[in-house]
Amino acid sequence: MTVEQSNEEARSLPSEGQAVEEEIVDDGSMSLIAHLTELRSRLIKSLVAVAVGSGVGYYFIDDIMHYLTLPAGKLYYMQPSEAFFTYIKVAVVAGFLMALPVVFYQVWRFFLPALTRRERMTLGIVVPVSVILFFCGIAFAFFLVLPAGIRFFMGFGNAELEALFSVDRYFDFTLSFVLPFGFVFELPLIITILAKLGILNSKFLGKYQRIVIFLSFVLGAIITPTPDIFTQSMIALPMIVLYEVGYGIVRFVMKK
Repeated sequence: MTVEQSNEEARSLPSEGQAVEEEIVDDGSMSLIAHLTELRSRLIKSLVAVAVGSGVGYYFIDDIMHYLTLPAGKLYYMQPSEAFFTYIKVAVVAGFLMALPVVFYQVWRFFLPALTRRERMTLGIVVPVSVILFFCGIAFAFFLVLPAGIRFFMGFGNAELEALFSVDRYFDFTLSFVLPFGFVFELPLIITILAKLGILNSKFLGKYQRIVIFLSFVLGAIITPTPDIFTQSMIALPMIVLYEVGYGIVRFVMKK
């Protein structure tokens, strides 16, 4: 065998790195570049969904602001640009909420190749339920808790003291008041998942009920935009009820 033939055979044989790469591809796995490309694609789709939702939100901004300001009535703006930028913020938040199912779907699709069949089925249930619970929490806060809170604060007005709400401050207050309820309503789902994983059981949940009641008011004081006990109770009480719902599911449905 000549030196030329030996060199040709060496060039025709795949290197160790090439063999590993081919093996990775044959196994159905994704390389780092493929992962980054997939992540970029999912991010772009999510951002496009938020942008489209924001456009839709801005198109219906008058209707959104009408329902948003119902608990407080007439609002005011103190600076020339305050109303415009508040409209933009409202449109973006509305767009994000409208695009939330798409965002969750893109996240689910990104992790899908790395999951087993059972994990896929579990996430296929958990993701839609979490989105539904999030919107239920927002609806509960906006239609029930927020009007009660606004009436409570407006009750301090009198002949010498009139409530004049700035549109920007009112929207920030509403956002910080309503959004926590979306996460609070995820509590039964979180408890159920932890029980399914064997981390929690009904005995453990029943043992710490009193501590949960105390921590609910502490957490309500942390995440509420105002220091009054009324607003804190509006978050703490649903949290306690939802904890009891999760406890009931684990004890009577899951039998754990």
